[in-house]
Amino acid sequence: MNPFWTVSLFWIAVVICIGVALAFVLPPLLRTRTAAGKAARRDVNIAVYRDQMKEIEADRTNGMLTDAQFQIARQELEARLADDALSLDDAPEPGQVSSRKLGYGLAAVLPVAALGLYFWMGQPASLIEIANAQSDPAHPAMAAAASEHDFMKLIRKVEEKIQANPEDGAAWAMLAKSYAATERWPEALQAFEKVVKLLPQDASVLSGYAEALAITNNRVLTGRSMALIQQALAIDPEDIKGLELAGIQAYQEQNFVQASNYFKRLHQLLPPESSYAQDILAAQKETERLAQTGMTGLDNLAATAPAEVKAASVAQGAAIKGSIDIAPALKSRLADTDVLFLFARPGQSGPPVAAIRARASQLPLEFELDDSTAMNPGNTLSQHKQVMLVARVSKSGNPMAQPGDLEGTIANVKVGATGVKIVIDQARP
Repeated sequence: MNPFWTVSLFWIAVVICIGVALAFVLPPLLRTRTAAGKAARRDVNIAVYRDQMKEIEADRTNGMLTDAQFQIARQELEARLADDALSLDDAPEPGQVSSRKLGYGLAAVLPVAALGLYFWMGQPASLIEIANAQSDPAHPAMAAAASEHDFMKLIRKVEEKIQANPEDGAAWAMLAKSYAATERWPEALQAFEKVVKLLPQDASVLSGYAEALAITNNRVLTGRSMALIQQALAIDPEDIKGLELAGIQAYQEQNFVQASNYFKRLHQLLPPESSYAQDILAAQKETERLAQTGMTGLDNLAATAPAEVKAASVAQGAAIKGSIDIAPALKSRLADTDVLFLFARPGQSGPPVAAIRARASQLPLEFELDDSTAMNPGNTLSQHKQVMLVARVSKSGNPMAQPGDLEGTIANVKVGATGVKIVIDQARP
């Protein structure tokens, strides 16, 4: 719906609601009571005066009043009747006056108070946001909802197609990959077991099956998973999932040369501006650095470097010092095999300018980043004024982010800062 009509309909509804509220409140307060209340009182007074007239006439008949006395009494009675009648017509009732004032006051105050409370405690700007979301299918909120809805609709259609033809390999492949995309891994594993029999030469099916096996096996790439990966890469050397898993497995085995080769091949197949490509590039740089230095891992966060390099870094004020800890709520999720990485990025994305590695079991730990921890000698920490720090506990031992990894970040950290505290307080979905 057009944003103008969305907002207009909202305010029309507001006016109607206020009008309904006033319709219940005002009529009893503004109702004129002369037609009923005053008429009833006038009738009572006339009846009383009529009885009194009859009494004085009876007194004159009985000789208790003379004609002169009767005339005087009659005149007084008529005068009193006239005064009461005029008083009833001209003087409004006190209760009626006060209730009308209250009614007029409510009619003026109630709409103003309602609108004032809405603008004070409500969110008027959300009307425009909702209207824009409804009118723009590309809006993030609408896009996410539509994407999820469409995905589930697709899964149901594929399931129906498979029920009609259980030997449709393409439908089974689509269903298995859809289950994997929605992280329904037990269902994905069962679907891959079926489709790999129908399409044994499909590289993406083989690597997808390997991933499902690893995920359901505590994210461990077993011999069977690696056999499937190697089979997939033999069929299609550019299979993205196969290259990713092969690189992860090589990194876990500390075969950094091979891991760097896999990640480099994978990065060449990806859009350079995507966050996935940036993560792969970071993993490739890290494995390349480890391969060049011959390191098999760091036992502490204070990376060892030649004294002259570290002294130069400190002299230039190009070091960042601080500590890393993990939130109490996440401590129970740490395992002895988890690996801790600390990256310094020049922005939200891009390859790290410095990185170090340690065992997650050593948390909390002190760290120091400087030019000696650069991943690329041509892009060091001292060349930047501020960076984003990302501390990551990797469950797989791979520097590339994976679902289930634990992270903590700090943005806009000035190069040269000390006493920086990073708390790992979130898990990647």
